[in-house]
Amino acid sequence: MKKTFISILFALISGTCFSQTLSKVDFIEDLEFLKKTLPVKHTNLFAKITQPDFEAKVGAIISRADNLNYETFTTELFKLMVSIGDEHTFVEPKFTKVLPIQFGLFKEGLFVTGIDSANSAFLQAKLVAINNNSVNNVISLFKEVIQSENQSYFDDHFLHFINNPAFLKGLGIIDSDGEAEFTLVDKNNKHIKIKLAAIQDKDIANVKLAFANSDLLSKKKKGNYWSDYDSERKTLYFNYNECRDEQNNPFEKFNNELFTLIASQQPVKIVLDLRYNNGGNSGVLYPFIEKIKDSYLNQKGKFFVLIGKQTFSSAVMNAVELKKNSNAMFIGEATSGNINHYGEVRGFSLPKSKIVIAHSTRYWETWKGKKGPLKPDTDVKYSIKNYIDGRDEALMQVYKY
Repeated sequence: MKKTFISILFALISGTCFSQTLSKVDFIEDLEFLKKTLPVKHTNLFAKITQPDFEAKVGAIISRADNLNYETFTTELFKLMVSIGDEHTFVEPKFTKVLPIQFGLFKEGLFVTGIDSANSAFLQAKLVAINNNSVNNVISLFKEVIQSENQSYFDDHFLHFINNPAFLKGLGIIDSDGEAEFTLVDKNNKHIKIKLAAIQDKDIANVKLAFANSDLLSKKKKGNYWSDYDSERKTLYFNYNECRDEQNNPFEKFNNELFTLIASQQPVKIVLDLRYNNGGNSGVLYPFIEKIKDSYLNQKGKFFVLIGKQTFSSAVMNAVELKKNSNAMFIGEATSGNINHYGEVRGFSLPKSKIVIAHSTRYWETWKGKKGPLKPDTDVKYSIKNYIDGRDEALMQVYKY
C-alpha cells in the first residue's frame, strides 16, 4: 500500500499579505482556539506531554499576551511545539522577509555558502556572531524553538531559519526585522562586520544569490530524480531529491530507463543519494526498490545509500525499507526524520493571525522497536575545504570500495 505524506500545507495559507497588527484579545483568541482544537485533530497529542502541562504552557503564553507581537507570538508557538515533541507537528507562520545570506554547516563551523552579489567577497567566510550574539548563544536560543533531541533535525531546521529576520527578532537576537549585522571571519582570518537588509520574500530559494564555487556531483542537475553515469569508475549515481512524480517524466519511466542503462553498461556500483530528500509519497520509489533487490548490484560494496540531515519523512521510510531488505551500505549522517514517527500531516489556521498549525494524523511504525533517526554504517563529517573544491566526502567513501 502506498504511504502518502503531505509535508507542507501552503494550500491553507492565503496569498494575501498579512498585517501584523494583532491585539491582546486576538492573541488570546488564537491561543484558546489552539488549546481546544489541536488535541482533537492530532492523532495522539499527549504522547510526550500531558494534557495539564500542555494547557499550562498555553496559559502561560496567554498571561504574557500584553507583551506579544507577531514575531514573539510566533516564537512562543514554536516553543510550544518543541514541548509536544512531534517532528510533524509544527508552525507555518506568514513570513514575508528573508535576509540575503545562506549558510552551510561543516565540521569547522558555519560558513557563508550564498550571499547577495554585492557582498560576494564574503563567500566561504565563517560566521562568528549575529548582532554581537555569539554563534553559540544563537544556537542555544534556537534550541528553545527547534527540537534538538535529534541533532540532524535541529541542524537542518536551524540552517533553514537562521536567515529569517522575523525568527531572529522573535528570539531577541536582532531588534528589527529590517536588517541584521553578521560578524564573519574571512579567508585571511580577518574579522569583518556586515549589515544586510531584509528582502521582501518568504523563501531564500527565490532570492538571487552568489554562491560559493562547488562542483559537487549532487549539484550537477536539478529535478526530483536524475542519474549520472561515471564510465571511468563504472559507478551509477542516482539522485532522489523528492518523493514525487515529475509531470513530464513519471518515475516509472525514469526507473525503466535506469535499469536499461544498468543492463547495457553493467556498472560495478550504484549510489542512491537521499541526502536532500525531505519527503512526499514513499510509494514513488517502490519500483526501484523492488528491482534493485533482485539486481546483481544488491551486494555489500556494490550498492550504497547516502543519507543526511535533510533526509526526512517518506525518504526515511524508503531508507528504512532498503536497510531492512537489501544489502546496501549506508553512508553520511543520521537522518533528520526518526525511523518511527507521527505523520500524515494536515493543518488548520488560527482565526486571527491566520498562522497554520500542522499536525499529525497517523503514527508510522516502520521498524518495530527502533528509536531515533536512521544512522549510517559509515559516518561522514563534511569540511568546508572539500565543499569548495567540489569533493564530496560521502562519495569519496564509496570510491574506496
